Amino acid sequence: MTSKPIDETDAVADCEQPDAVHQARLWINNGWTARVIKNEDDEGWAVEMIKDGEPEPALVGPWTMGRNKKDPKPLDVSAFNTLVKTAAEVLRRHEQQLHAQLHKSLTLATPGGRLCITLDLVADEDDPHALLAAHDEAGEQLAQVRVDAGFKLKLASASAWLADGFRRPAG
Repeated sequence: MTSKPIDETDAVADCEQPDAVHQARLWINNGWTARVIKNEDDEGWAVEMIKDGEPEPALVGPWTMGRNKKDPKPLDVSAFNTLVKTAAEVLRRHEQQLHAQLHKSLTLATPGGRLCITLDLVADEDDPHALLAAHDEAGEQLAQVRVDAGFKLKLASASAWLADGFRRPAG
């Protein structure tokens, strides 16, 4: 019995989408599009990675020249998989940064135990605000109030809120 050697296109075929595209300068598969484009900054080439449904590329980076030093190196399964992994990591880090900007928390030690004080910014164009909340060690919410979007969560402001019986801070 002879077996056919497995090449990269066979390996991809098992898990690709029915509408997948595998061309030298365009790969579309598994929710991502890789497109090799002329680099606007110089004479070379770039590759952009776009996640399905997103208006902007998640990643744009330089792309290798081909053997003739004129045309771009063709995309292949290995390069595409690496680009998907890198672009997904860029998106994940962006989401983490956005989460860190919109969600702040700190812990207060009180005679009754530790309290987790959180500030969640609500990025609403018409009505930007934040929600200030207190949770006990078991995670049960003790209080929540709406505050201005510019409210700064610091140890002093959290302690003052606690001392004031969790009433809505002024201003």
